[in-house]
Amino acid sequence: MKKITFILFFVLLFIGEIYSQSLYRFRFEEPWSIALSAGATQYFGELYSFWKYDEGIQPDYNIQLTGRYTYGTRLKVRSDFTYYQISGQDPKADPVSYRPPRNLHFRARNFELSLINEYYLKPVKLYNLNRHFFNPYIFVGVGLSTNNPKARLRGEWVPLRPLQIEEQNYKGIVVVFPMGLGFKYKANPYMDVFLEGNYRFTLTDYLDDISAFNVSEFYENLIADYGVAGEGPNPDRLRLAIRNPDYVLENGEPNVDKILQSNGRVRRGSGLENRYDGFLTINFGVEIYLAQDVWDNWIFRNRGRSYRFW
Repeated sequence: MKKITFILFFVLLFIGEIYSQSLYRFRFEEPWSIALSAGATQYFGELYSFWKYDEGIQPDYNIQLTGRYTYGTRLKVRSDFTYYQISGQDPKADPVSYRPPRNLHFRARNFELSLINEYYLKPVKLYNLNRHFFNPYIFVGVGLSTNNPKARLRGEWVPLRPLQIEEQNYKGIVVVFPMGLGFKYKANPYMDVFLEGNYRFTLTDYLDDISAFNVSEFYENLIADYGVAGEGPNPDRLRLAIRNPDYVLENGEPNVDKILQSNGRVRRGSGLENRYDGFLTINFGVEIYLAQDVWDNWIFRNRGRSYRFW
């Protein structure tokens, strides 16, 4: 009887050791994680107004790489590197906005680097195995983005910032303030999937290269740069500043005489003061927690000299 009890004791001890080691591999040793996400981007500015007019959704795209670090019970800090496209165009404008006659458009492909603080509804400083299956979070941060709007002219995309169409030397780097809401779901001990909405407030009205209500304050300089029949030092400034069909000749060139007669009262922007541009991203992504055995026990398994997907 004592012999059986002794054997039973060691069997239970062995099973307990195996079980404890199987749980030990899911410990939260390293608070680091990486994430990759992609989704839609929507610009808000002089060429698009979702809230005021019936213009529908006009999405572009973005892709984002993220590194996260857990430093508090419900707190994480992250760094995002994002490549995104934004665009706008008058042909899709609501007729009641009186914007379609401008015939303006732009496209920008920018890079953004930001530092963001996240607050989670449920604790996040946990063992991998004990992470909550569903965990909403809010976030706010600050970042820098390139700013390089372009417009199509004669079949080519022309950079607008160097032209200083509105006589403004705005910067190629702008400050952004990302903030928003996200939802995470635990797919397994090593991975979460998430959905996130992130709106960027900015300190510029020139994401789209448009701010002034009309060209009355600088139209004479535009015409001087255009010269006679487009032979001036920089004729593209006028060509891209005024595209309204009422002020364009049949050959596509600006109607200088008519612009002069109007004293530059050719509409360009919204006319609102202190209105900064912004953009929204809605992304779906995957986050991988960098546990010590993530490669051996999830993505790859080592069997001798050969590896296979698990």
